[in-house]
Amino acid sequence: MTPREAARAIWDAALAAGDVRVLVDQALQREAGRLAGANRILVLGCGKASAAMARAAEDVLGDRVGGGFVVVKDGYTAPTRRVAIAEAGHPVPDARGEAAADRLLALARDARPNDHLLFLVSGGGSALTPAPTPPVTLAEKQEVTRLLLASGATINELNAVRKHLSRFKGGQLARAAAPAAILTLALSDVIGDPLDVIASGPTAPDPTTFAEALAILDARKIRGQAPTSVVQRLQAGARGEVAETPKAGDPVFRSVRNVVIGNNELVVRAAAEAASRLGYVPTVLGGGIEGEARAVARDLVARGRALTPPACLVAGGETTVTLRGRGRGGRCQELALAAALELGPADDLVILAAGTDGTDGPTDAAGAIVDGGTRERGGPDARRWLEDNDAYAYLARSGDLLVTGPTNTNLLDLYLVLHSRGPVPH
Repeated sequence: MTPREAARAIWDAALAAGDVRVLVDQALQREAGRLAGANRILVLGCGKASAAMARAAEDVLGDRVGGGFVVVKDGYTAPTRRVAIAEAGHPVPDARGEAAADRLLALARDARPNDHLLFLVSGGGSALTPAPTPPVTLAEKQEVTRLLLASGATINELNAVRKHLSRFKGGQLARAAAPAAILTLALSDVIGDPLDVIASGPTAPDPTTFAEALAILDARKIRGQAPTSVVQRLQAGARGEVAETPKAGDPVFRSVRNVVIGNNELVVRAAAEAASRLGYVPTVLGGGIEGEARAVARDLVARGRALTPPACLVAGGETTVTLRGRGRGGRCQELALAAALELGPADDLVILAAGTDGTDGPTDAAGAIVDGGTRERGGPDARRWLEDNDAYAYLARSGDLLVTGPTNTNLLDLYLVLHSRGPVPH
């Protein structure tokens, strides 16, 4: 098995560990007592993996599911019997997502006190459920989302702003459903698994404030470019003229239980175990990698070079990209191309960077696998492509894109650096 083949095998093993069928089954078995007395179980959800989660829930709960509705990213559907599935835009919200959020809110409000809502949430859920608060329009919320993404804002910053422009996020779905009980099963695509940040926490207390959301626009230097209605809404909230999102201790959370059933640590651990089985000594950096993708790439290459082969550096997390060019790509492809620029033909390193959801930025690639031959295959002008944020086009030329299609899970990104001397005999 070549080092590139080994990298792909380790990636596949990590994805298998994030299989939502197993994770949902195990969680529902643990929470069986909580659901036992429900008159009916209504399944709601949002996020890239939520259709697959709904299908798994139907398999476990059977006829106890009284219906439901889930919204997913285009192409991330799954066959269900009782739960309706809709698709919507991601990462930029669209009108389909707005309609889906309204439908979820209506179903939550219609829940009877002896009903139990099973809320299935995964990464992407925030963009898929835009519910702008008047006078903010969907187009204006789309614009501020684009500005935040282009500025390199973190997911925490992005969601803090979106929660304060929404009727759905930041605990407001729980407010709509009260007093009905809610069990939320969450796949975390956020470092540290903060419940209020995963899909902007529709059923979790929100520790952020209007004032903090306004400060994020300032810190990212986009207040002057943001739509006037957005700025006015945040300013009104900061002055106390608009009700805050529900905080910890609010009675709406009295019958709410939020459980994280899978996270980045799960896939990082599985990757390390797979590397060991293939004869590589794993070094695990953990799941807290963040920062500008290009800087992270340089650091990972340096760390990989320092290992005694055969070895595999394993890490997870989520980097950011500050857009300066007009190209296409995603944070993992940007990281991979930046890493390739650090390598020469004699380097015996292979680097994999990929999103566990199967989608890296606005592309059909999960990420890429690069090595010392990437620039020979793709052409000597790699740096120009990187400066134009056009990693996708360059990595397509070099044949290094990692394309998986929708994986039906979403547990942040995985980074591997394999340091070897020739093929590993497995």
